[in-house]
Amino acid sequence: MAISVFGHTNPDTDSVTASLALTALFKAQGKDAEAFMQIDEANLNPESKTVLKRFGLTAPKTLGAVAGKEVALVDFSDLGQGPEDLAKAEVVAIVDHHKLGDVTTNSPLLYRAEPVGCTGTILNKMFKEAGVTIPKDIAGGMLSAILSDTVNFKSPTCTEDDKVAVAELKGIAGVTDTDEIFMEMLKAKSAVAGIPAKDLLYRDYKDFDMNGKKVGVGQLELASLDQVATVRNDLEKAMAIAKAEGRHSVLLMLTDVVKEGTELVVLSDEPAVIEGAFSGKLKDGSMWIDGMMSRKKQTVPNLQKAFGC
Repeated sequence: MAISVFGHTNPDTDSVTASLALTALFKAQGKDAEAFMQIDEANLNPESKTVLKRFGLTAPKTLGAVAGKEVALVDFSDLGQGPEDLAKAEVVAIVDHHKLGDVTTNSPLLYRAEPVGCTGTILNKMFKEAGVTIPKDIAGGMLSAILSDTVNFKSPTCTEDDKVAVAELKGIAGVTDTDEIFMEMLKAKSAVAGIPAKDLLYRDYKDFDMNGKKVGVGQLELASLDQVATVRNDLEKAMAIAKAEGRHSVLLMLTDVVKEGTELVVLSDEPAVIEGAFSGKLKDGSMWIDGMMSRKKQTVPNLQKAFGC
């Protein structure tokens, strides 16, 4: 039985390329594995589509039921970010750069987690440690994922390990200008024209259990907040629909990559808790937070503390 390798519910470039990379590593080590993602290719985000096309990578297949199957998780370890039947699967490996989630196993597994900016950085180390050469197209995908996750090294999640990985992967992928790649990704990622507000909200979105309360956090990385000015009302309506589905709070990070900050749009049963989390004051349902670039390191930890997690 092949190991099904996949990332979180709404896959970003790291999740998509990490599934391809870990699958390639497993195969090189003589293991039967196949890459998947929890959506179909048509619904893949614009940035990931751009990366796959640029490096000639084939998108992972759409994941079906996993109960009773061997699975490997990349870029997540929370049951809530996996398929509904994940608890009935046998998790044989996890490679991640986030906090430890609530996935449990009955048997020992390959577990690799490091406090770096991207899963691709960890996988780069794993290839080297295994003495396996990274395929050129896979290296290009991993490189792009690191640039995306670290916002071209501007994110507070970025580490020296991420920079080293990019320098190494550049040579393998035959890339000379990483800034050009990042700008191409940013152009694709920040495109909003003609895209339904619901799709924008869920483009890069995760739900979290905050002390028994479901809190959703989405993020749009933009070259300028002006890009979403005309769809702001529609975004707030999409957030309201998401909140009505049983969430305590829905937050949308409108991150200005140039100004290096985020306008945090909030719908919550307890807005004062959100204000306390970020030591700010909501005005018309939002607040500007200078320097906020990372959901993982700057948004979620503050929320967890505020909710008493």
